[in-house]
Amino acid sequence: MSLRVTKRLVFHIGGYDPILPAGDAHRRFLRELKRFERTWCVEASVSAPVTSPDEMRWTIITKGCNWRVENQFRLVRWDDVIQAKTQEPLWRRLPLGIFAFFDFAFGGALRAYLRINWHYAIFFLYPFTLFAFLSVTALAIGVLIGRADGLIGSISGLTAFAMFLAGPWRWLHLASLFDDWILARDYIRDGNSVLKQKLDRTAEQIIEAAREPGVDEILVLGHSLGAVLAIDFIDKALTLQPALGLSGPRFAFITIGSSVLKIGLHRRARGFRAAVARVATAPGVFWGDYQARVDIMNFYGSDPIAEMGLKAGAMPVVRRVEIGRMLEHTTYRKMRLRFFRLHCQFISGNDRRAEYDYFMLACGPLTAECQTRNPDGAQGLIGADGALVAQPCAGVRR
Repeated sequence: MSLRVTKRLVFHIGGYDPILPAGDAHRRFLRELKRFERTWCVEASVSAPVTSPDEMRWTIITKGCNWRVENQFRLVRWDDVIQAKTQEPLWRRLPLGIFAFFDFAFGGALRAYLRINWHYAIFFLYPFTLFAFLSVTALAIGVLIGRADGLIGSISGLTAFAMFLAGPWRWLHLASLFDDWILARDYIRDGNSVLKQKLDRTAEQIIEAAREPGVDEILVLGHSLGAVLAIDFIDKALTLQPALGLSGPRFAFITIGSSVLKIGLHRRARGFRAAVARVATAPGVFWGDYQARVDIMNFYGSDPIAEMGLKAGAMPVVRRVEIGRMLEHTTYRKMRLRFFRLHCQFISGNDRRAEYDYFMLACGPLTAECQTRNPDGAQGLIGADGALVAQPCAGVRR
């Protein structure tokens, strides 16, 4: 089977991002694609997006001097689920966020975060620690003023708390972080019926796509918490078609800045761990996992299968990358303390050729498996003029 791609179908599912795809996702894609064109000396054209409640889709044609790829890109939408959570009243979200904290702490996840990657433990603790500090500060203001007048002290404390919610609560993005952990807790315990139906429909679309003639590769890209949801619908697709990837187009699953362990390390996430095991051992599915040291929102240096106590298998192929090598030095210096921006570099264009490049995976002329198994990615396989160099990819299934 050829390692080249002339037609690819991409399913991308992002993480917990309150940005509406209908507003910004396509424009952001176009902006970052321009960087990809400059870095790799290729040409790209993109169609207008077609939007539905479940997805946005557009076509990308990429060209080098000796190759051309047609990429059908489908952005799996679940922003309505995110927006529904943000529209709930604050008096409800605050206690739910606190419940989520104790659930992950006593469910064994926090201890595992500290053991595997203390940076991620800090990311988990950050919103709850700041909220506790703001609450204690407001209480202290109320107590100090209350020594002179109890009623005025109570009013002052409540006023200070309200001001904290109107100011630092928003400036520090604590609301989004609380909502993120609330949704994660719900996903483990009760699920979400709207989200489940979306993932079921995506699984059915994958099965339909596997039957389409002319498609060389089906690629699923899961970023952050989207990696968790991608495992969910790939597992459903495998239930519908156990031979997925064994015949017809190649099937590749790439997790980037993954939150798989965020969910998988919780004691009650048994069903999710079982789904991970099925995806990891599916004979027709190639799974690659990209991790970055400076991204505190992923589990750098970990083997997700081993950390969840699952039976060792061939998947995923773990690749550790350096974001600093993807960017110009001045660009990297400006963002090195902007942790969410670093996390989003996994889905952004690179200034430099590197072993990992989102757009090369999604739009390039080589299969995702070839790029992932090659320690240098597409480097050495794409010439300075953008031409595809005929070199084998070691370890790739034929």
